[in-house]
Amino acid sequence: MVRSSSRRLLFSLSSLYLLLILAAAIAAPHIAPYSPTEQQLERRFHAPDSHNILGTDELGRDILTRIIYGSRPALVVGLVTVSIALLLGGFFGLLAGMGHNALDSSIMLLMDSMLSFPTILLAITVVSFMGYGLVQVMLALGIISSPVFARLIRAETLSIKTEGYIEAARALGTPTVKIVFKHIVPNIMSKVIVQCSLTFAQAIVVESSLSFLGVGIQPPDASWGLMLKDARNYLIQAPWMAIYPGLCLALTVLSFNIIGDSLSEKFNPRLSDRL
Repeated sequence: MVRSSSRRLLFSLSSLYLLLILAAAIAAPHIAPYSPTEQQLERRFHAPDSHNILGTDELGRDILTRIIYGSRPALVVGLVTVSIALLLGGFFGLLAGMGHNALDSSIMLLMDSMLSFPTILLAITVVSFMGYGLVQVMLALGIISSPVFARLIRAETLSIKTEGYIEAARALGTPTVKIVFKHIVPNIMSKVIVQCSLTFAQAIVVESSLSFLGVGIQPPDASWGLMLKDARNYLIQAPWMAIYPGLCLALTVLSFNIIGDSLSEKFNPRLSDRL
């Protein structure tokens, strides 16, 4: 009972935090105290005070403002990445699960080949070919994340399509497309939603990593990864440059992971019974 209450509390706090981040991202022009690119050279490396609540960076830019604006690309990248990965992975996963053995083997060989590469390395390779920028990062991460959805959806499809009601629908002459969207898709959505939350968190981490390495979002745009890159040379002189964007990144990813774990337990009766 105590464990169940603790998990519900964590889920509520995580949801509240993400709602605050989303609200800040949407209302950034109205709530940010300064422009994210405004430089106040006379206030370089100023510690947090009444004028700059979280301090300033090496160019005198307000840290709080850049964190607020930095939440925008993080959330957009996560949303677009999940959407692309879900569409591509869903298409190939359903195709493999409902297709013949040869088609299934061919698609899974392609998906496994993509999964065999480290995510960051593959992302850097794709972005290098497509060019640097937010759009390229989203496309690259969407493509890279699709094999996870493809494998999940294929496995669930293979399990569900042997059920009696699916066999009955086939015997009645129901078209395959109707079987997929009426019977299979609704029954796999719970696990897909869990994977979406986990992929969202991973996309934010990879986007920040790419920006930190200089192949993601480019200056002067605000990004949490870019802020950490700028802060690496001033960790002793101005630690607040790394602490606050790092905390926002860590808490955002942690919140998505907590929500994903909570949804997984909610949708899985065996796990729910153990709480």
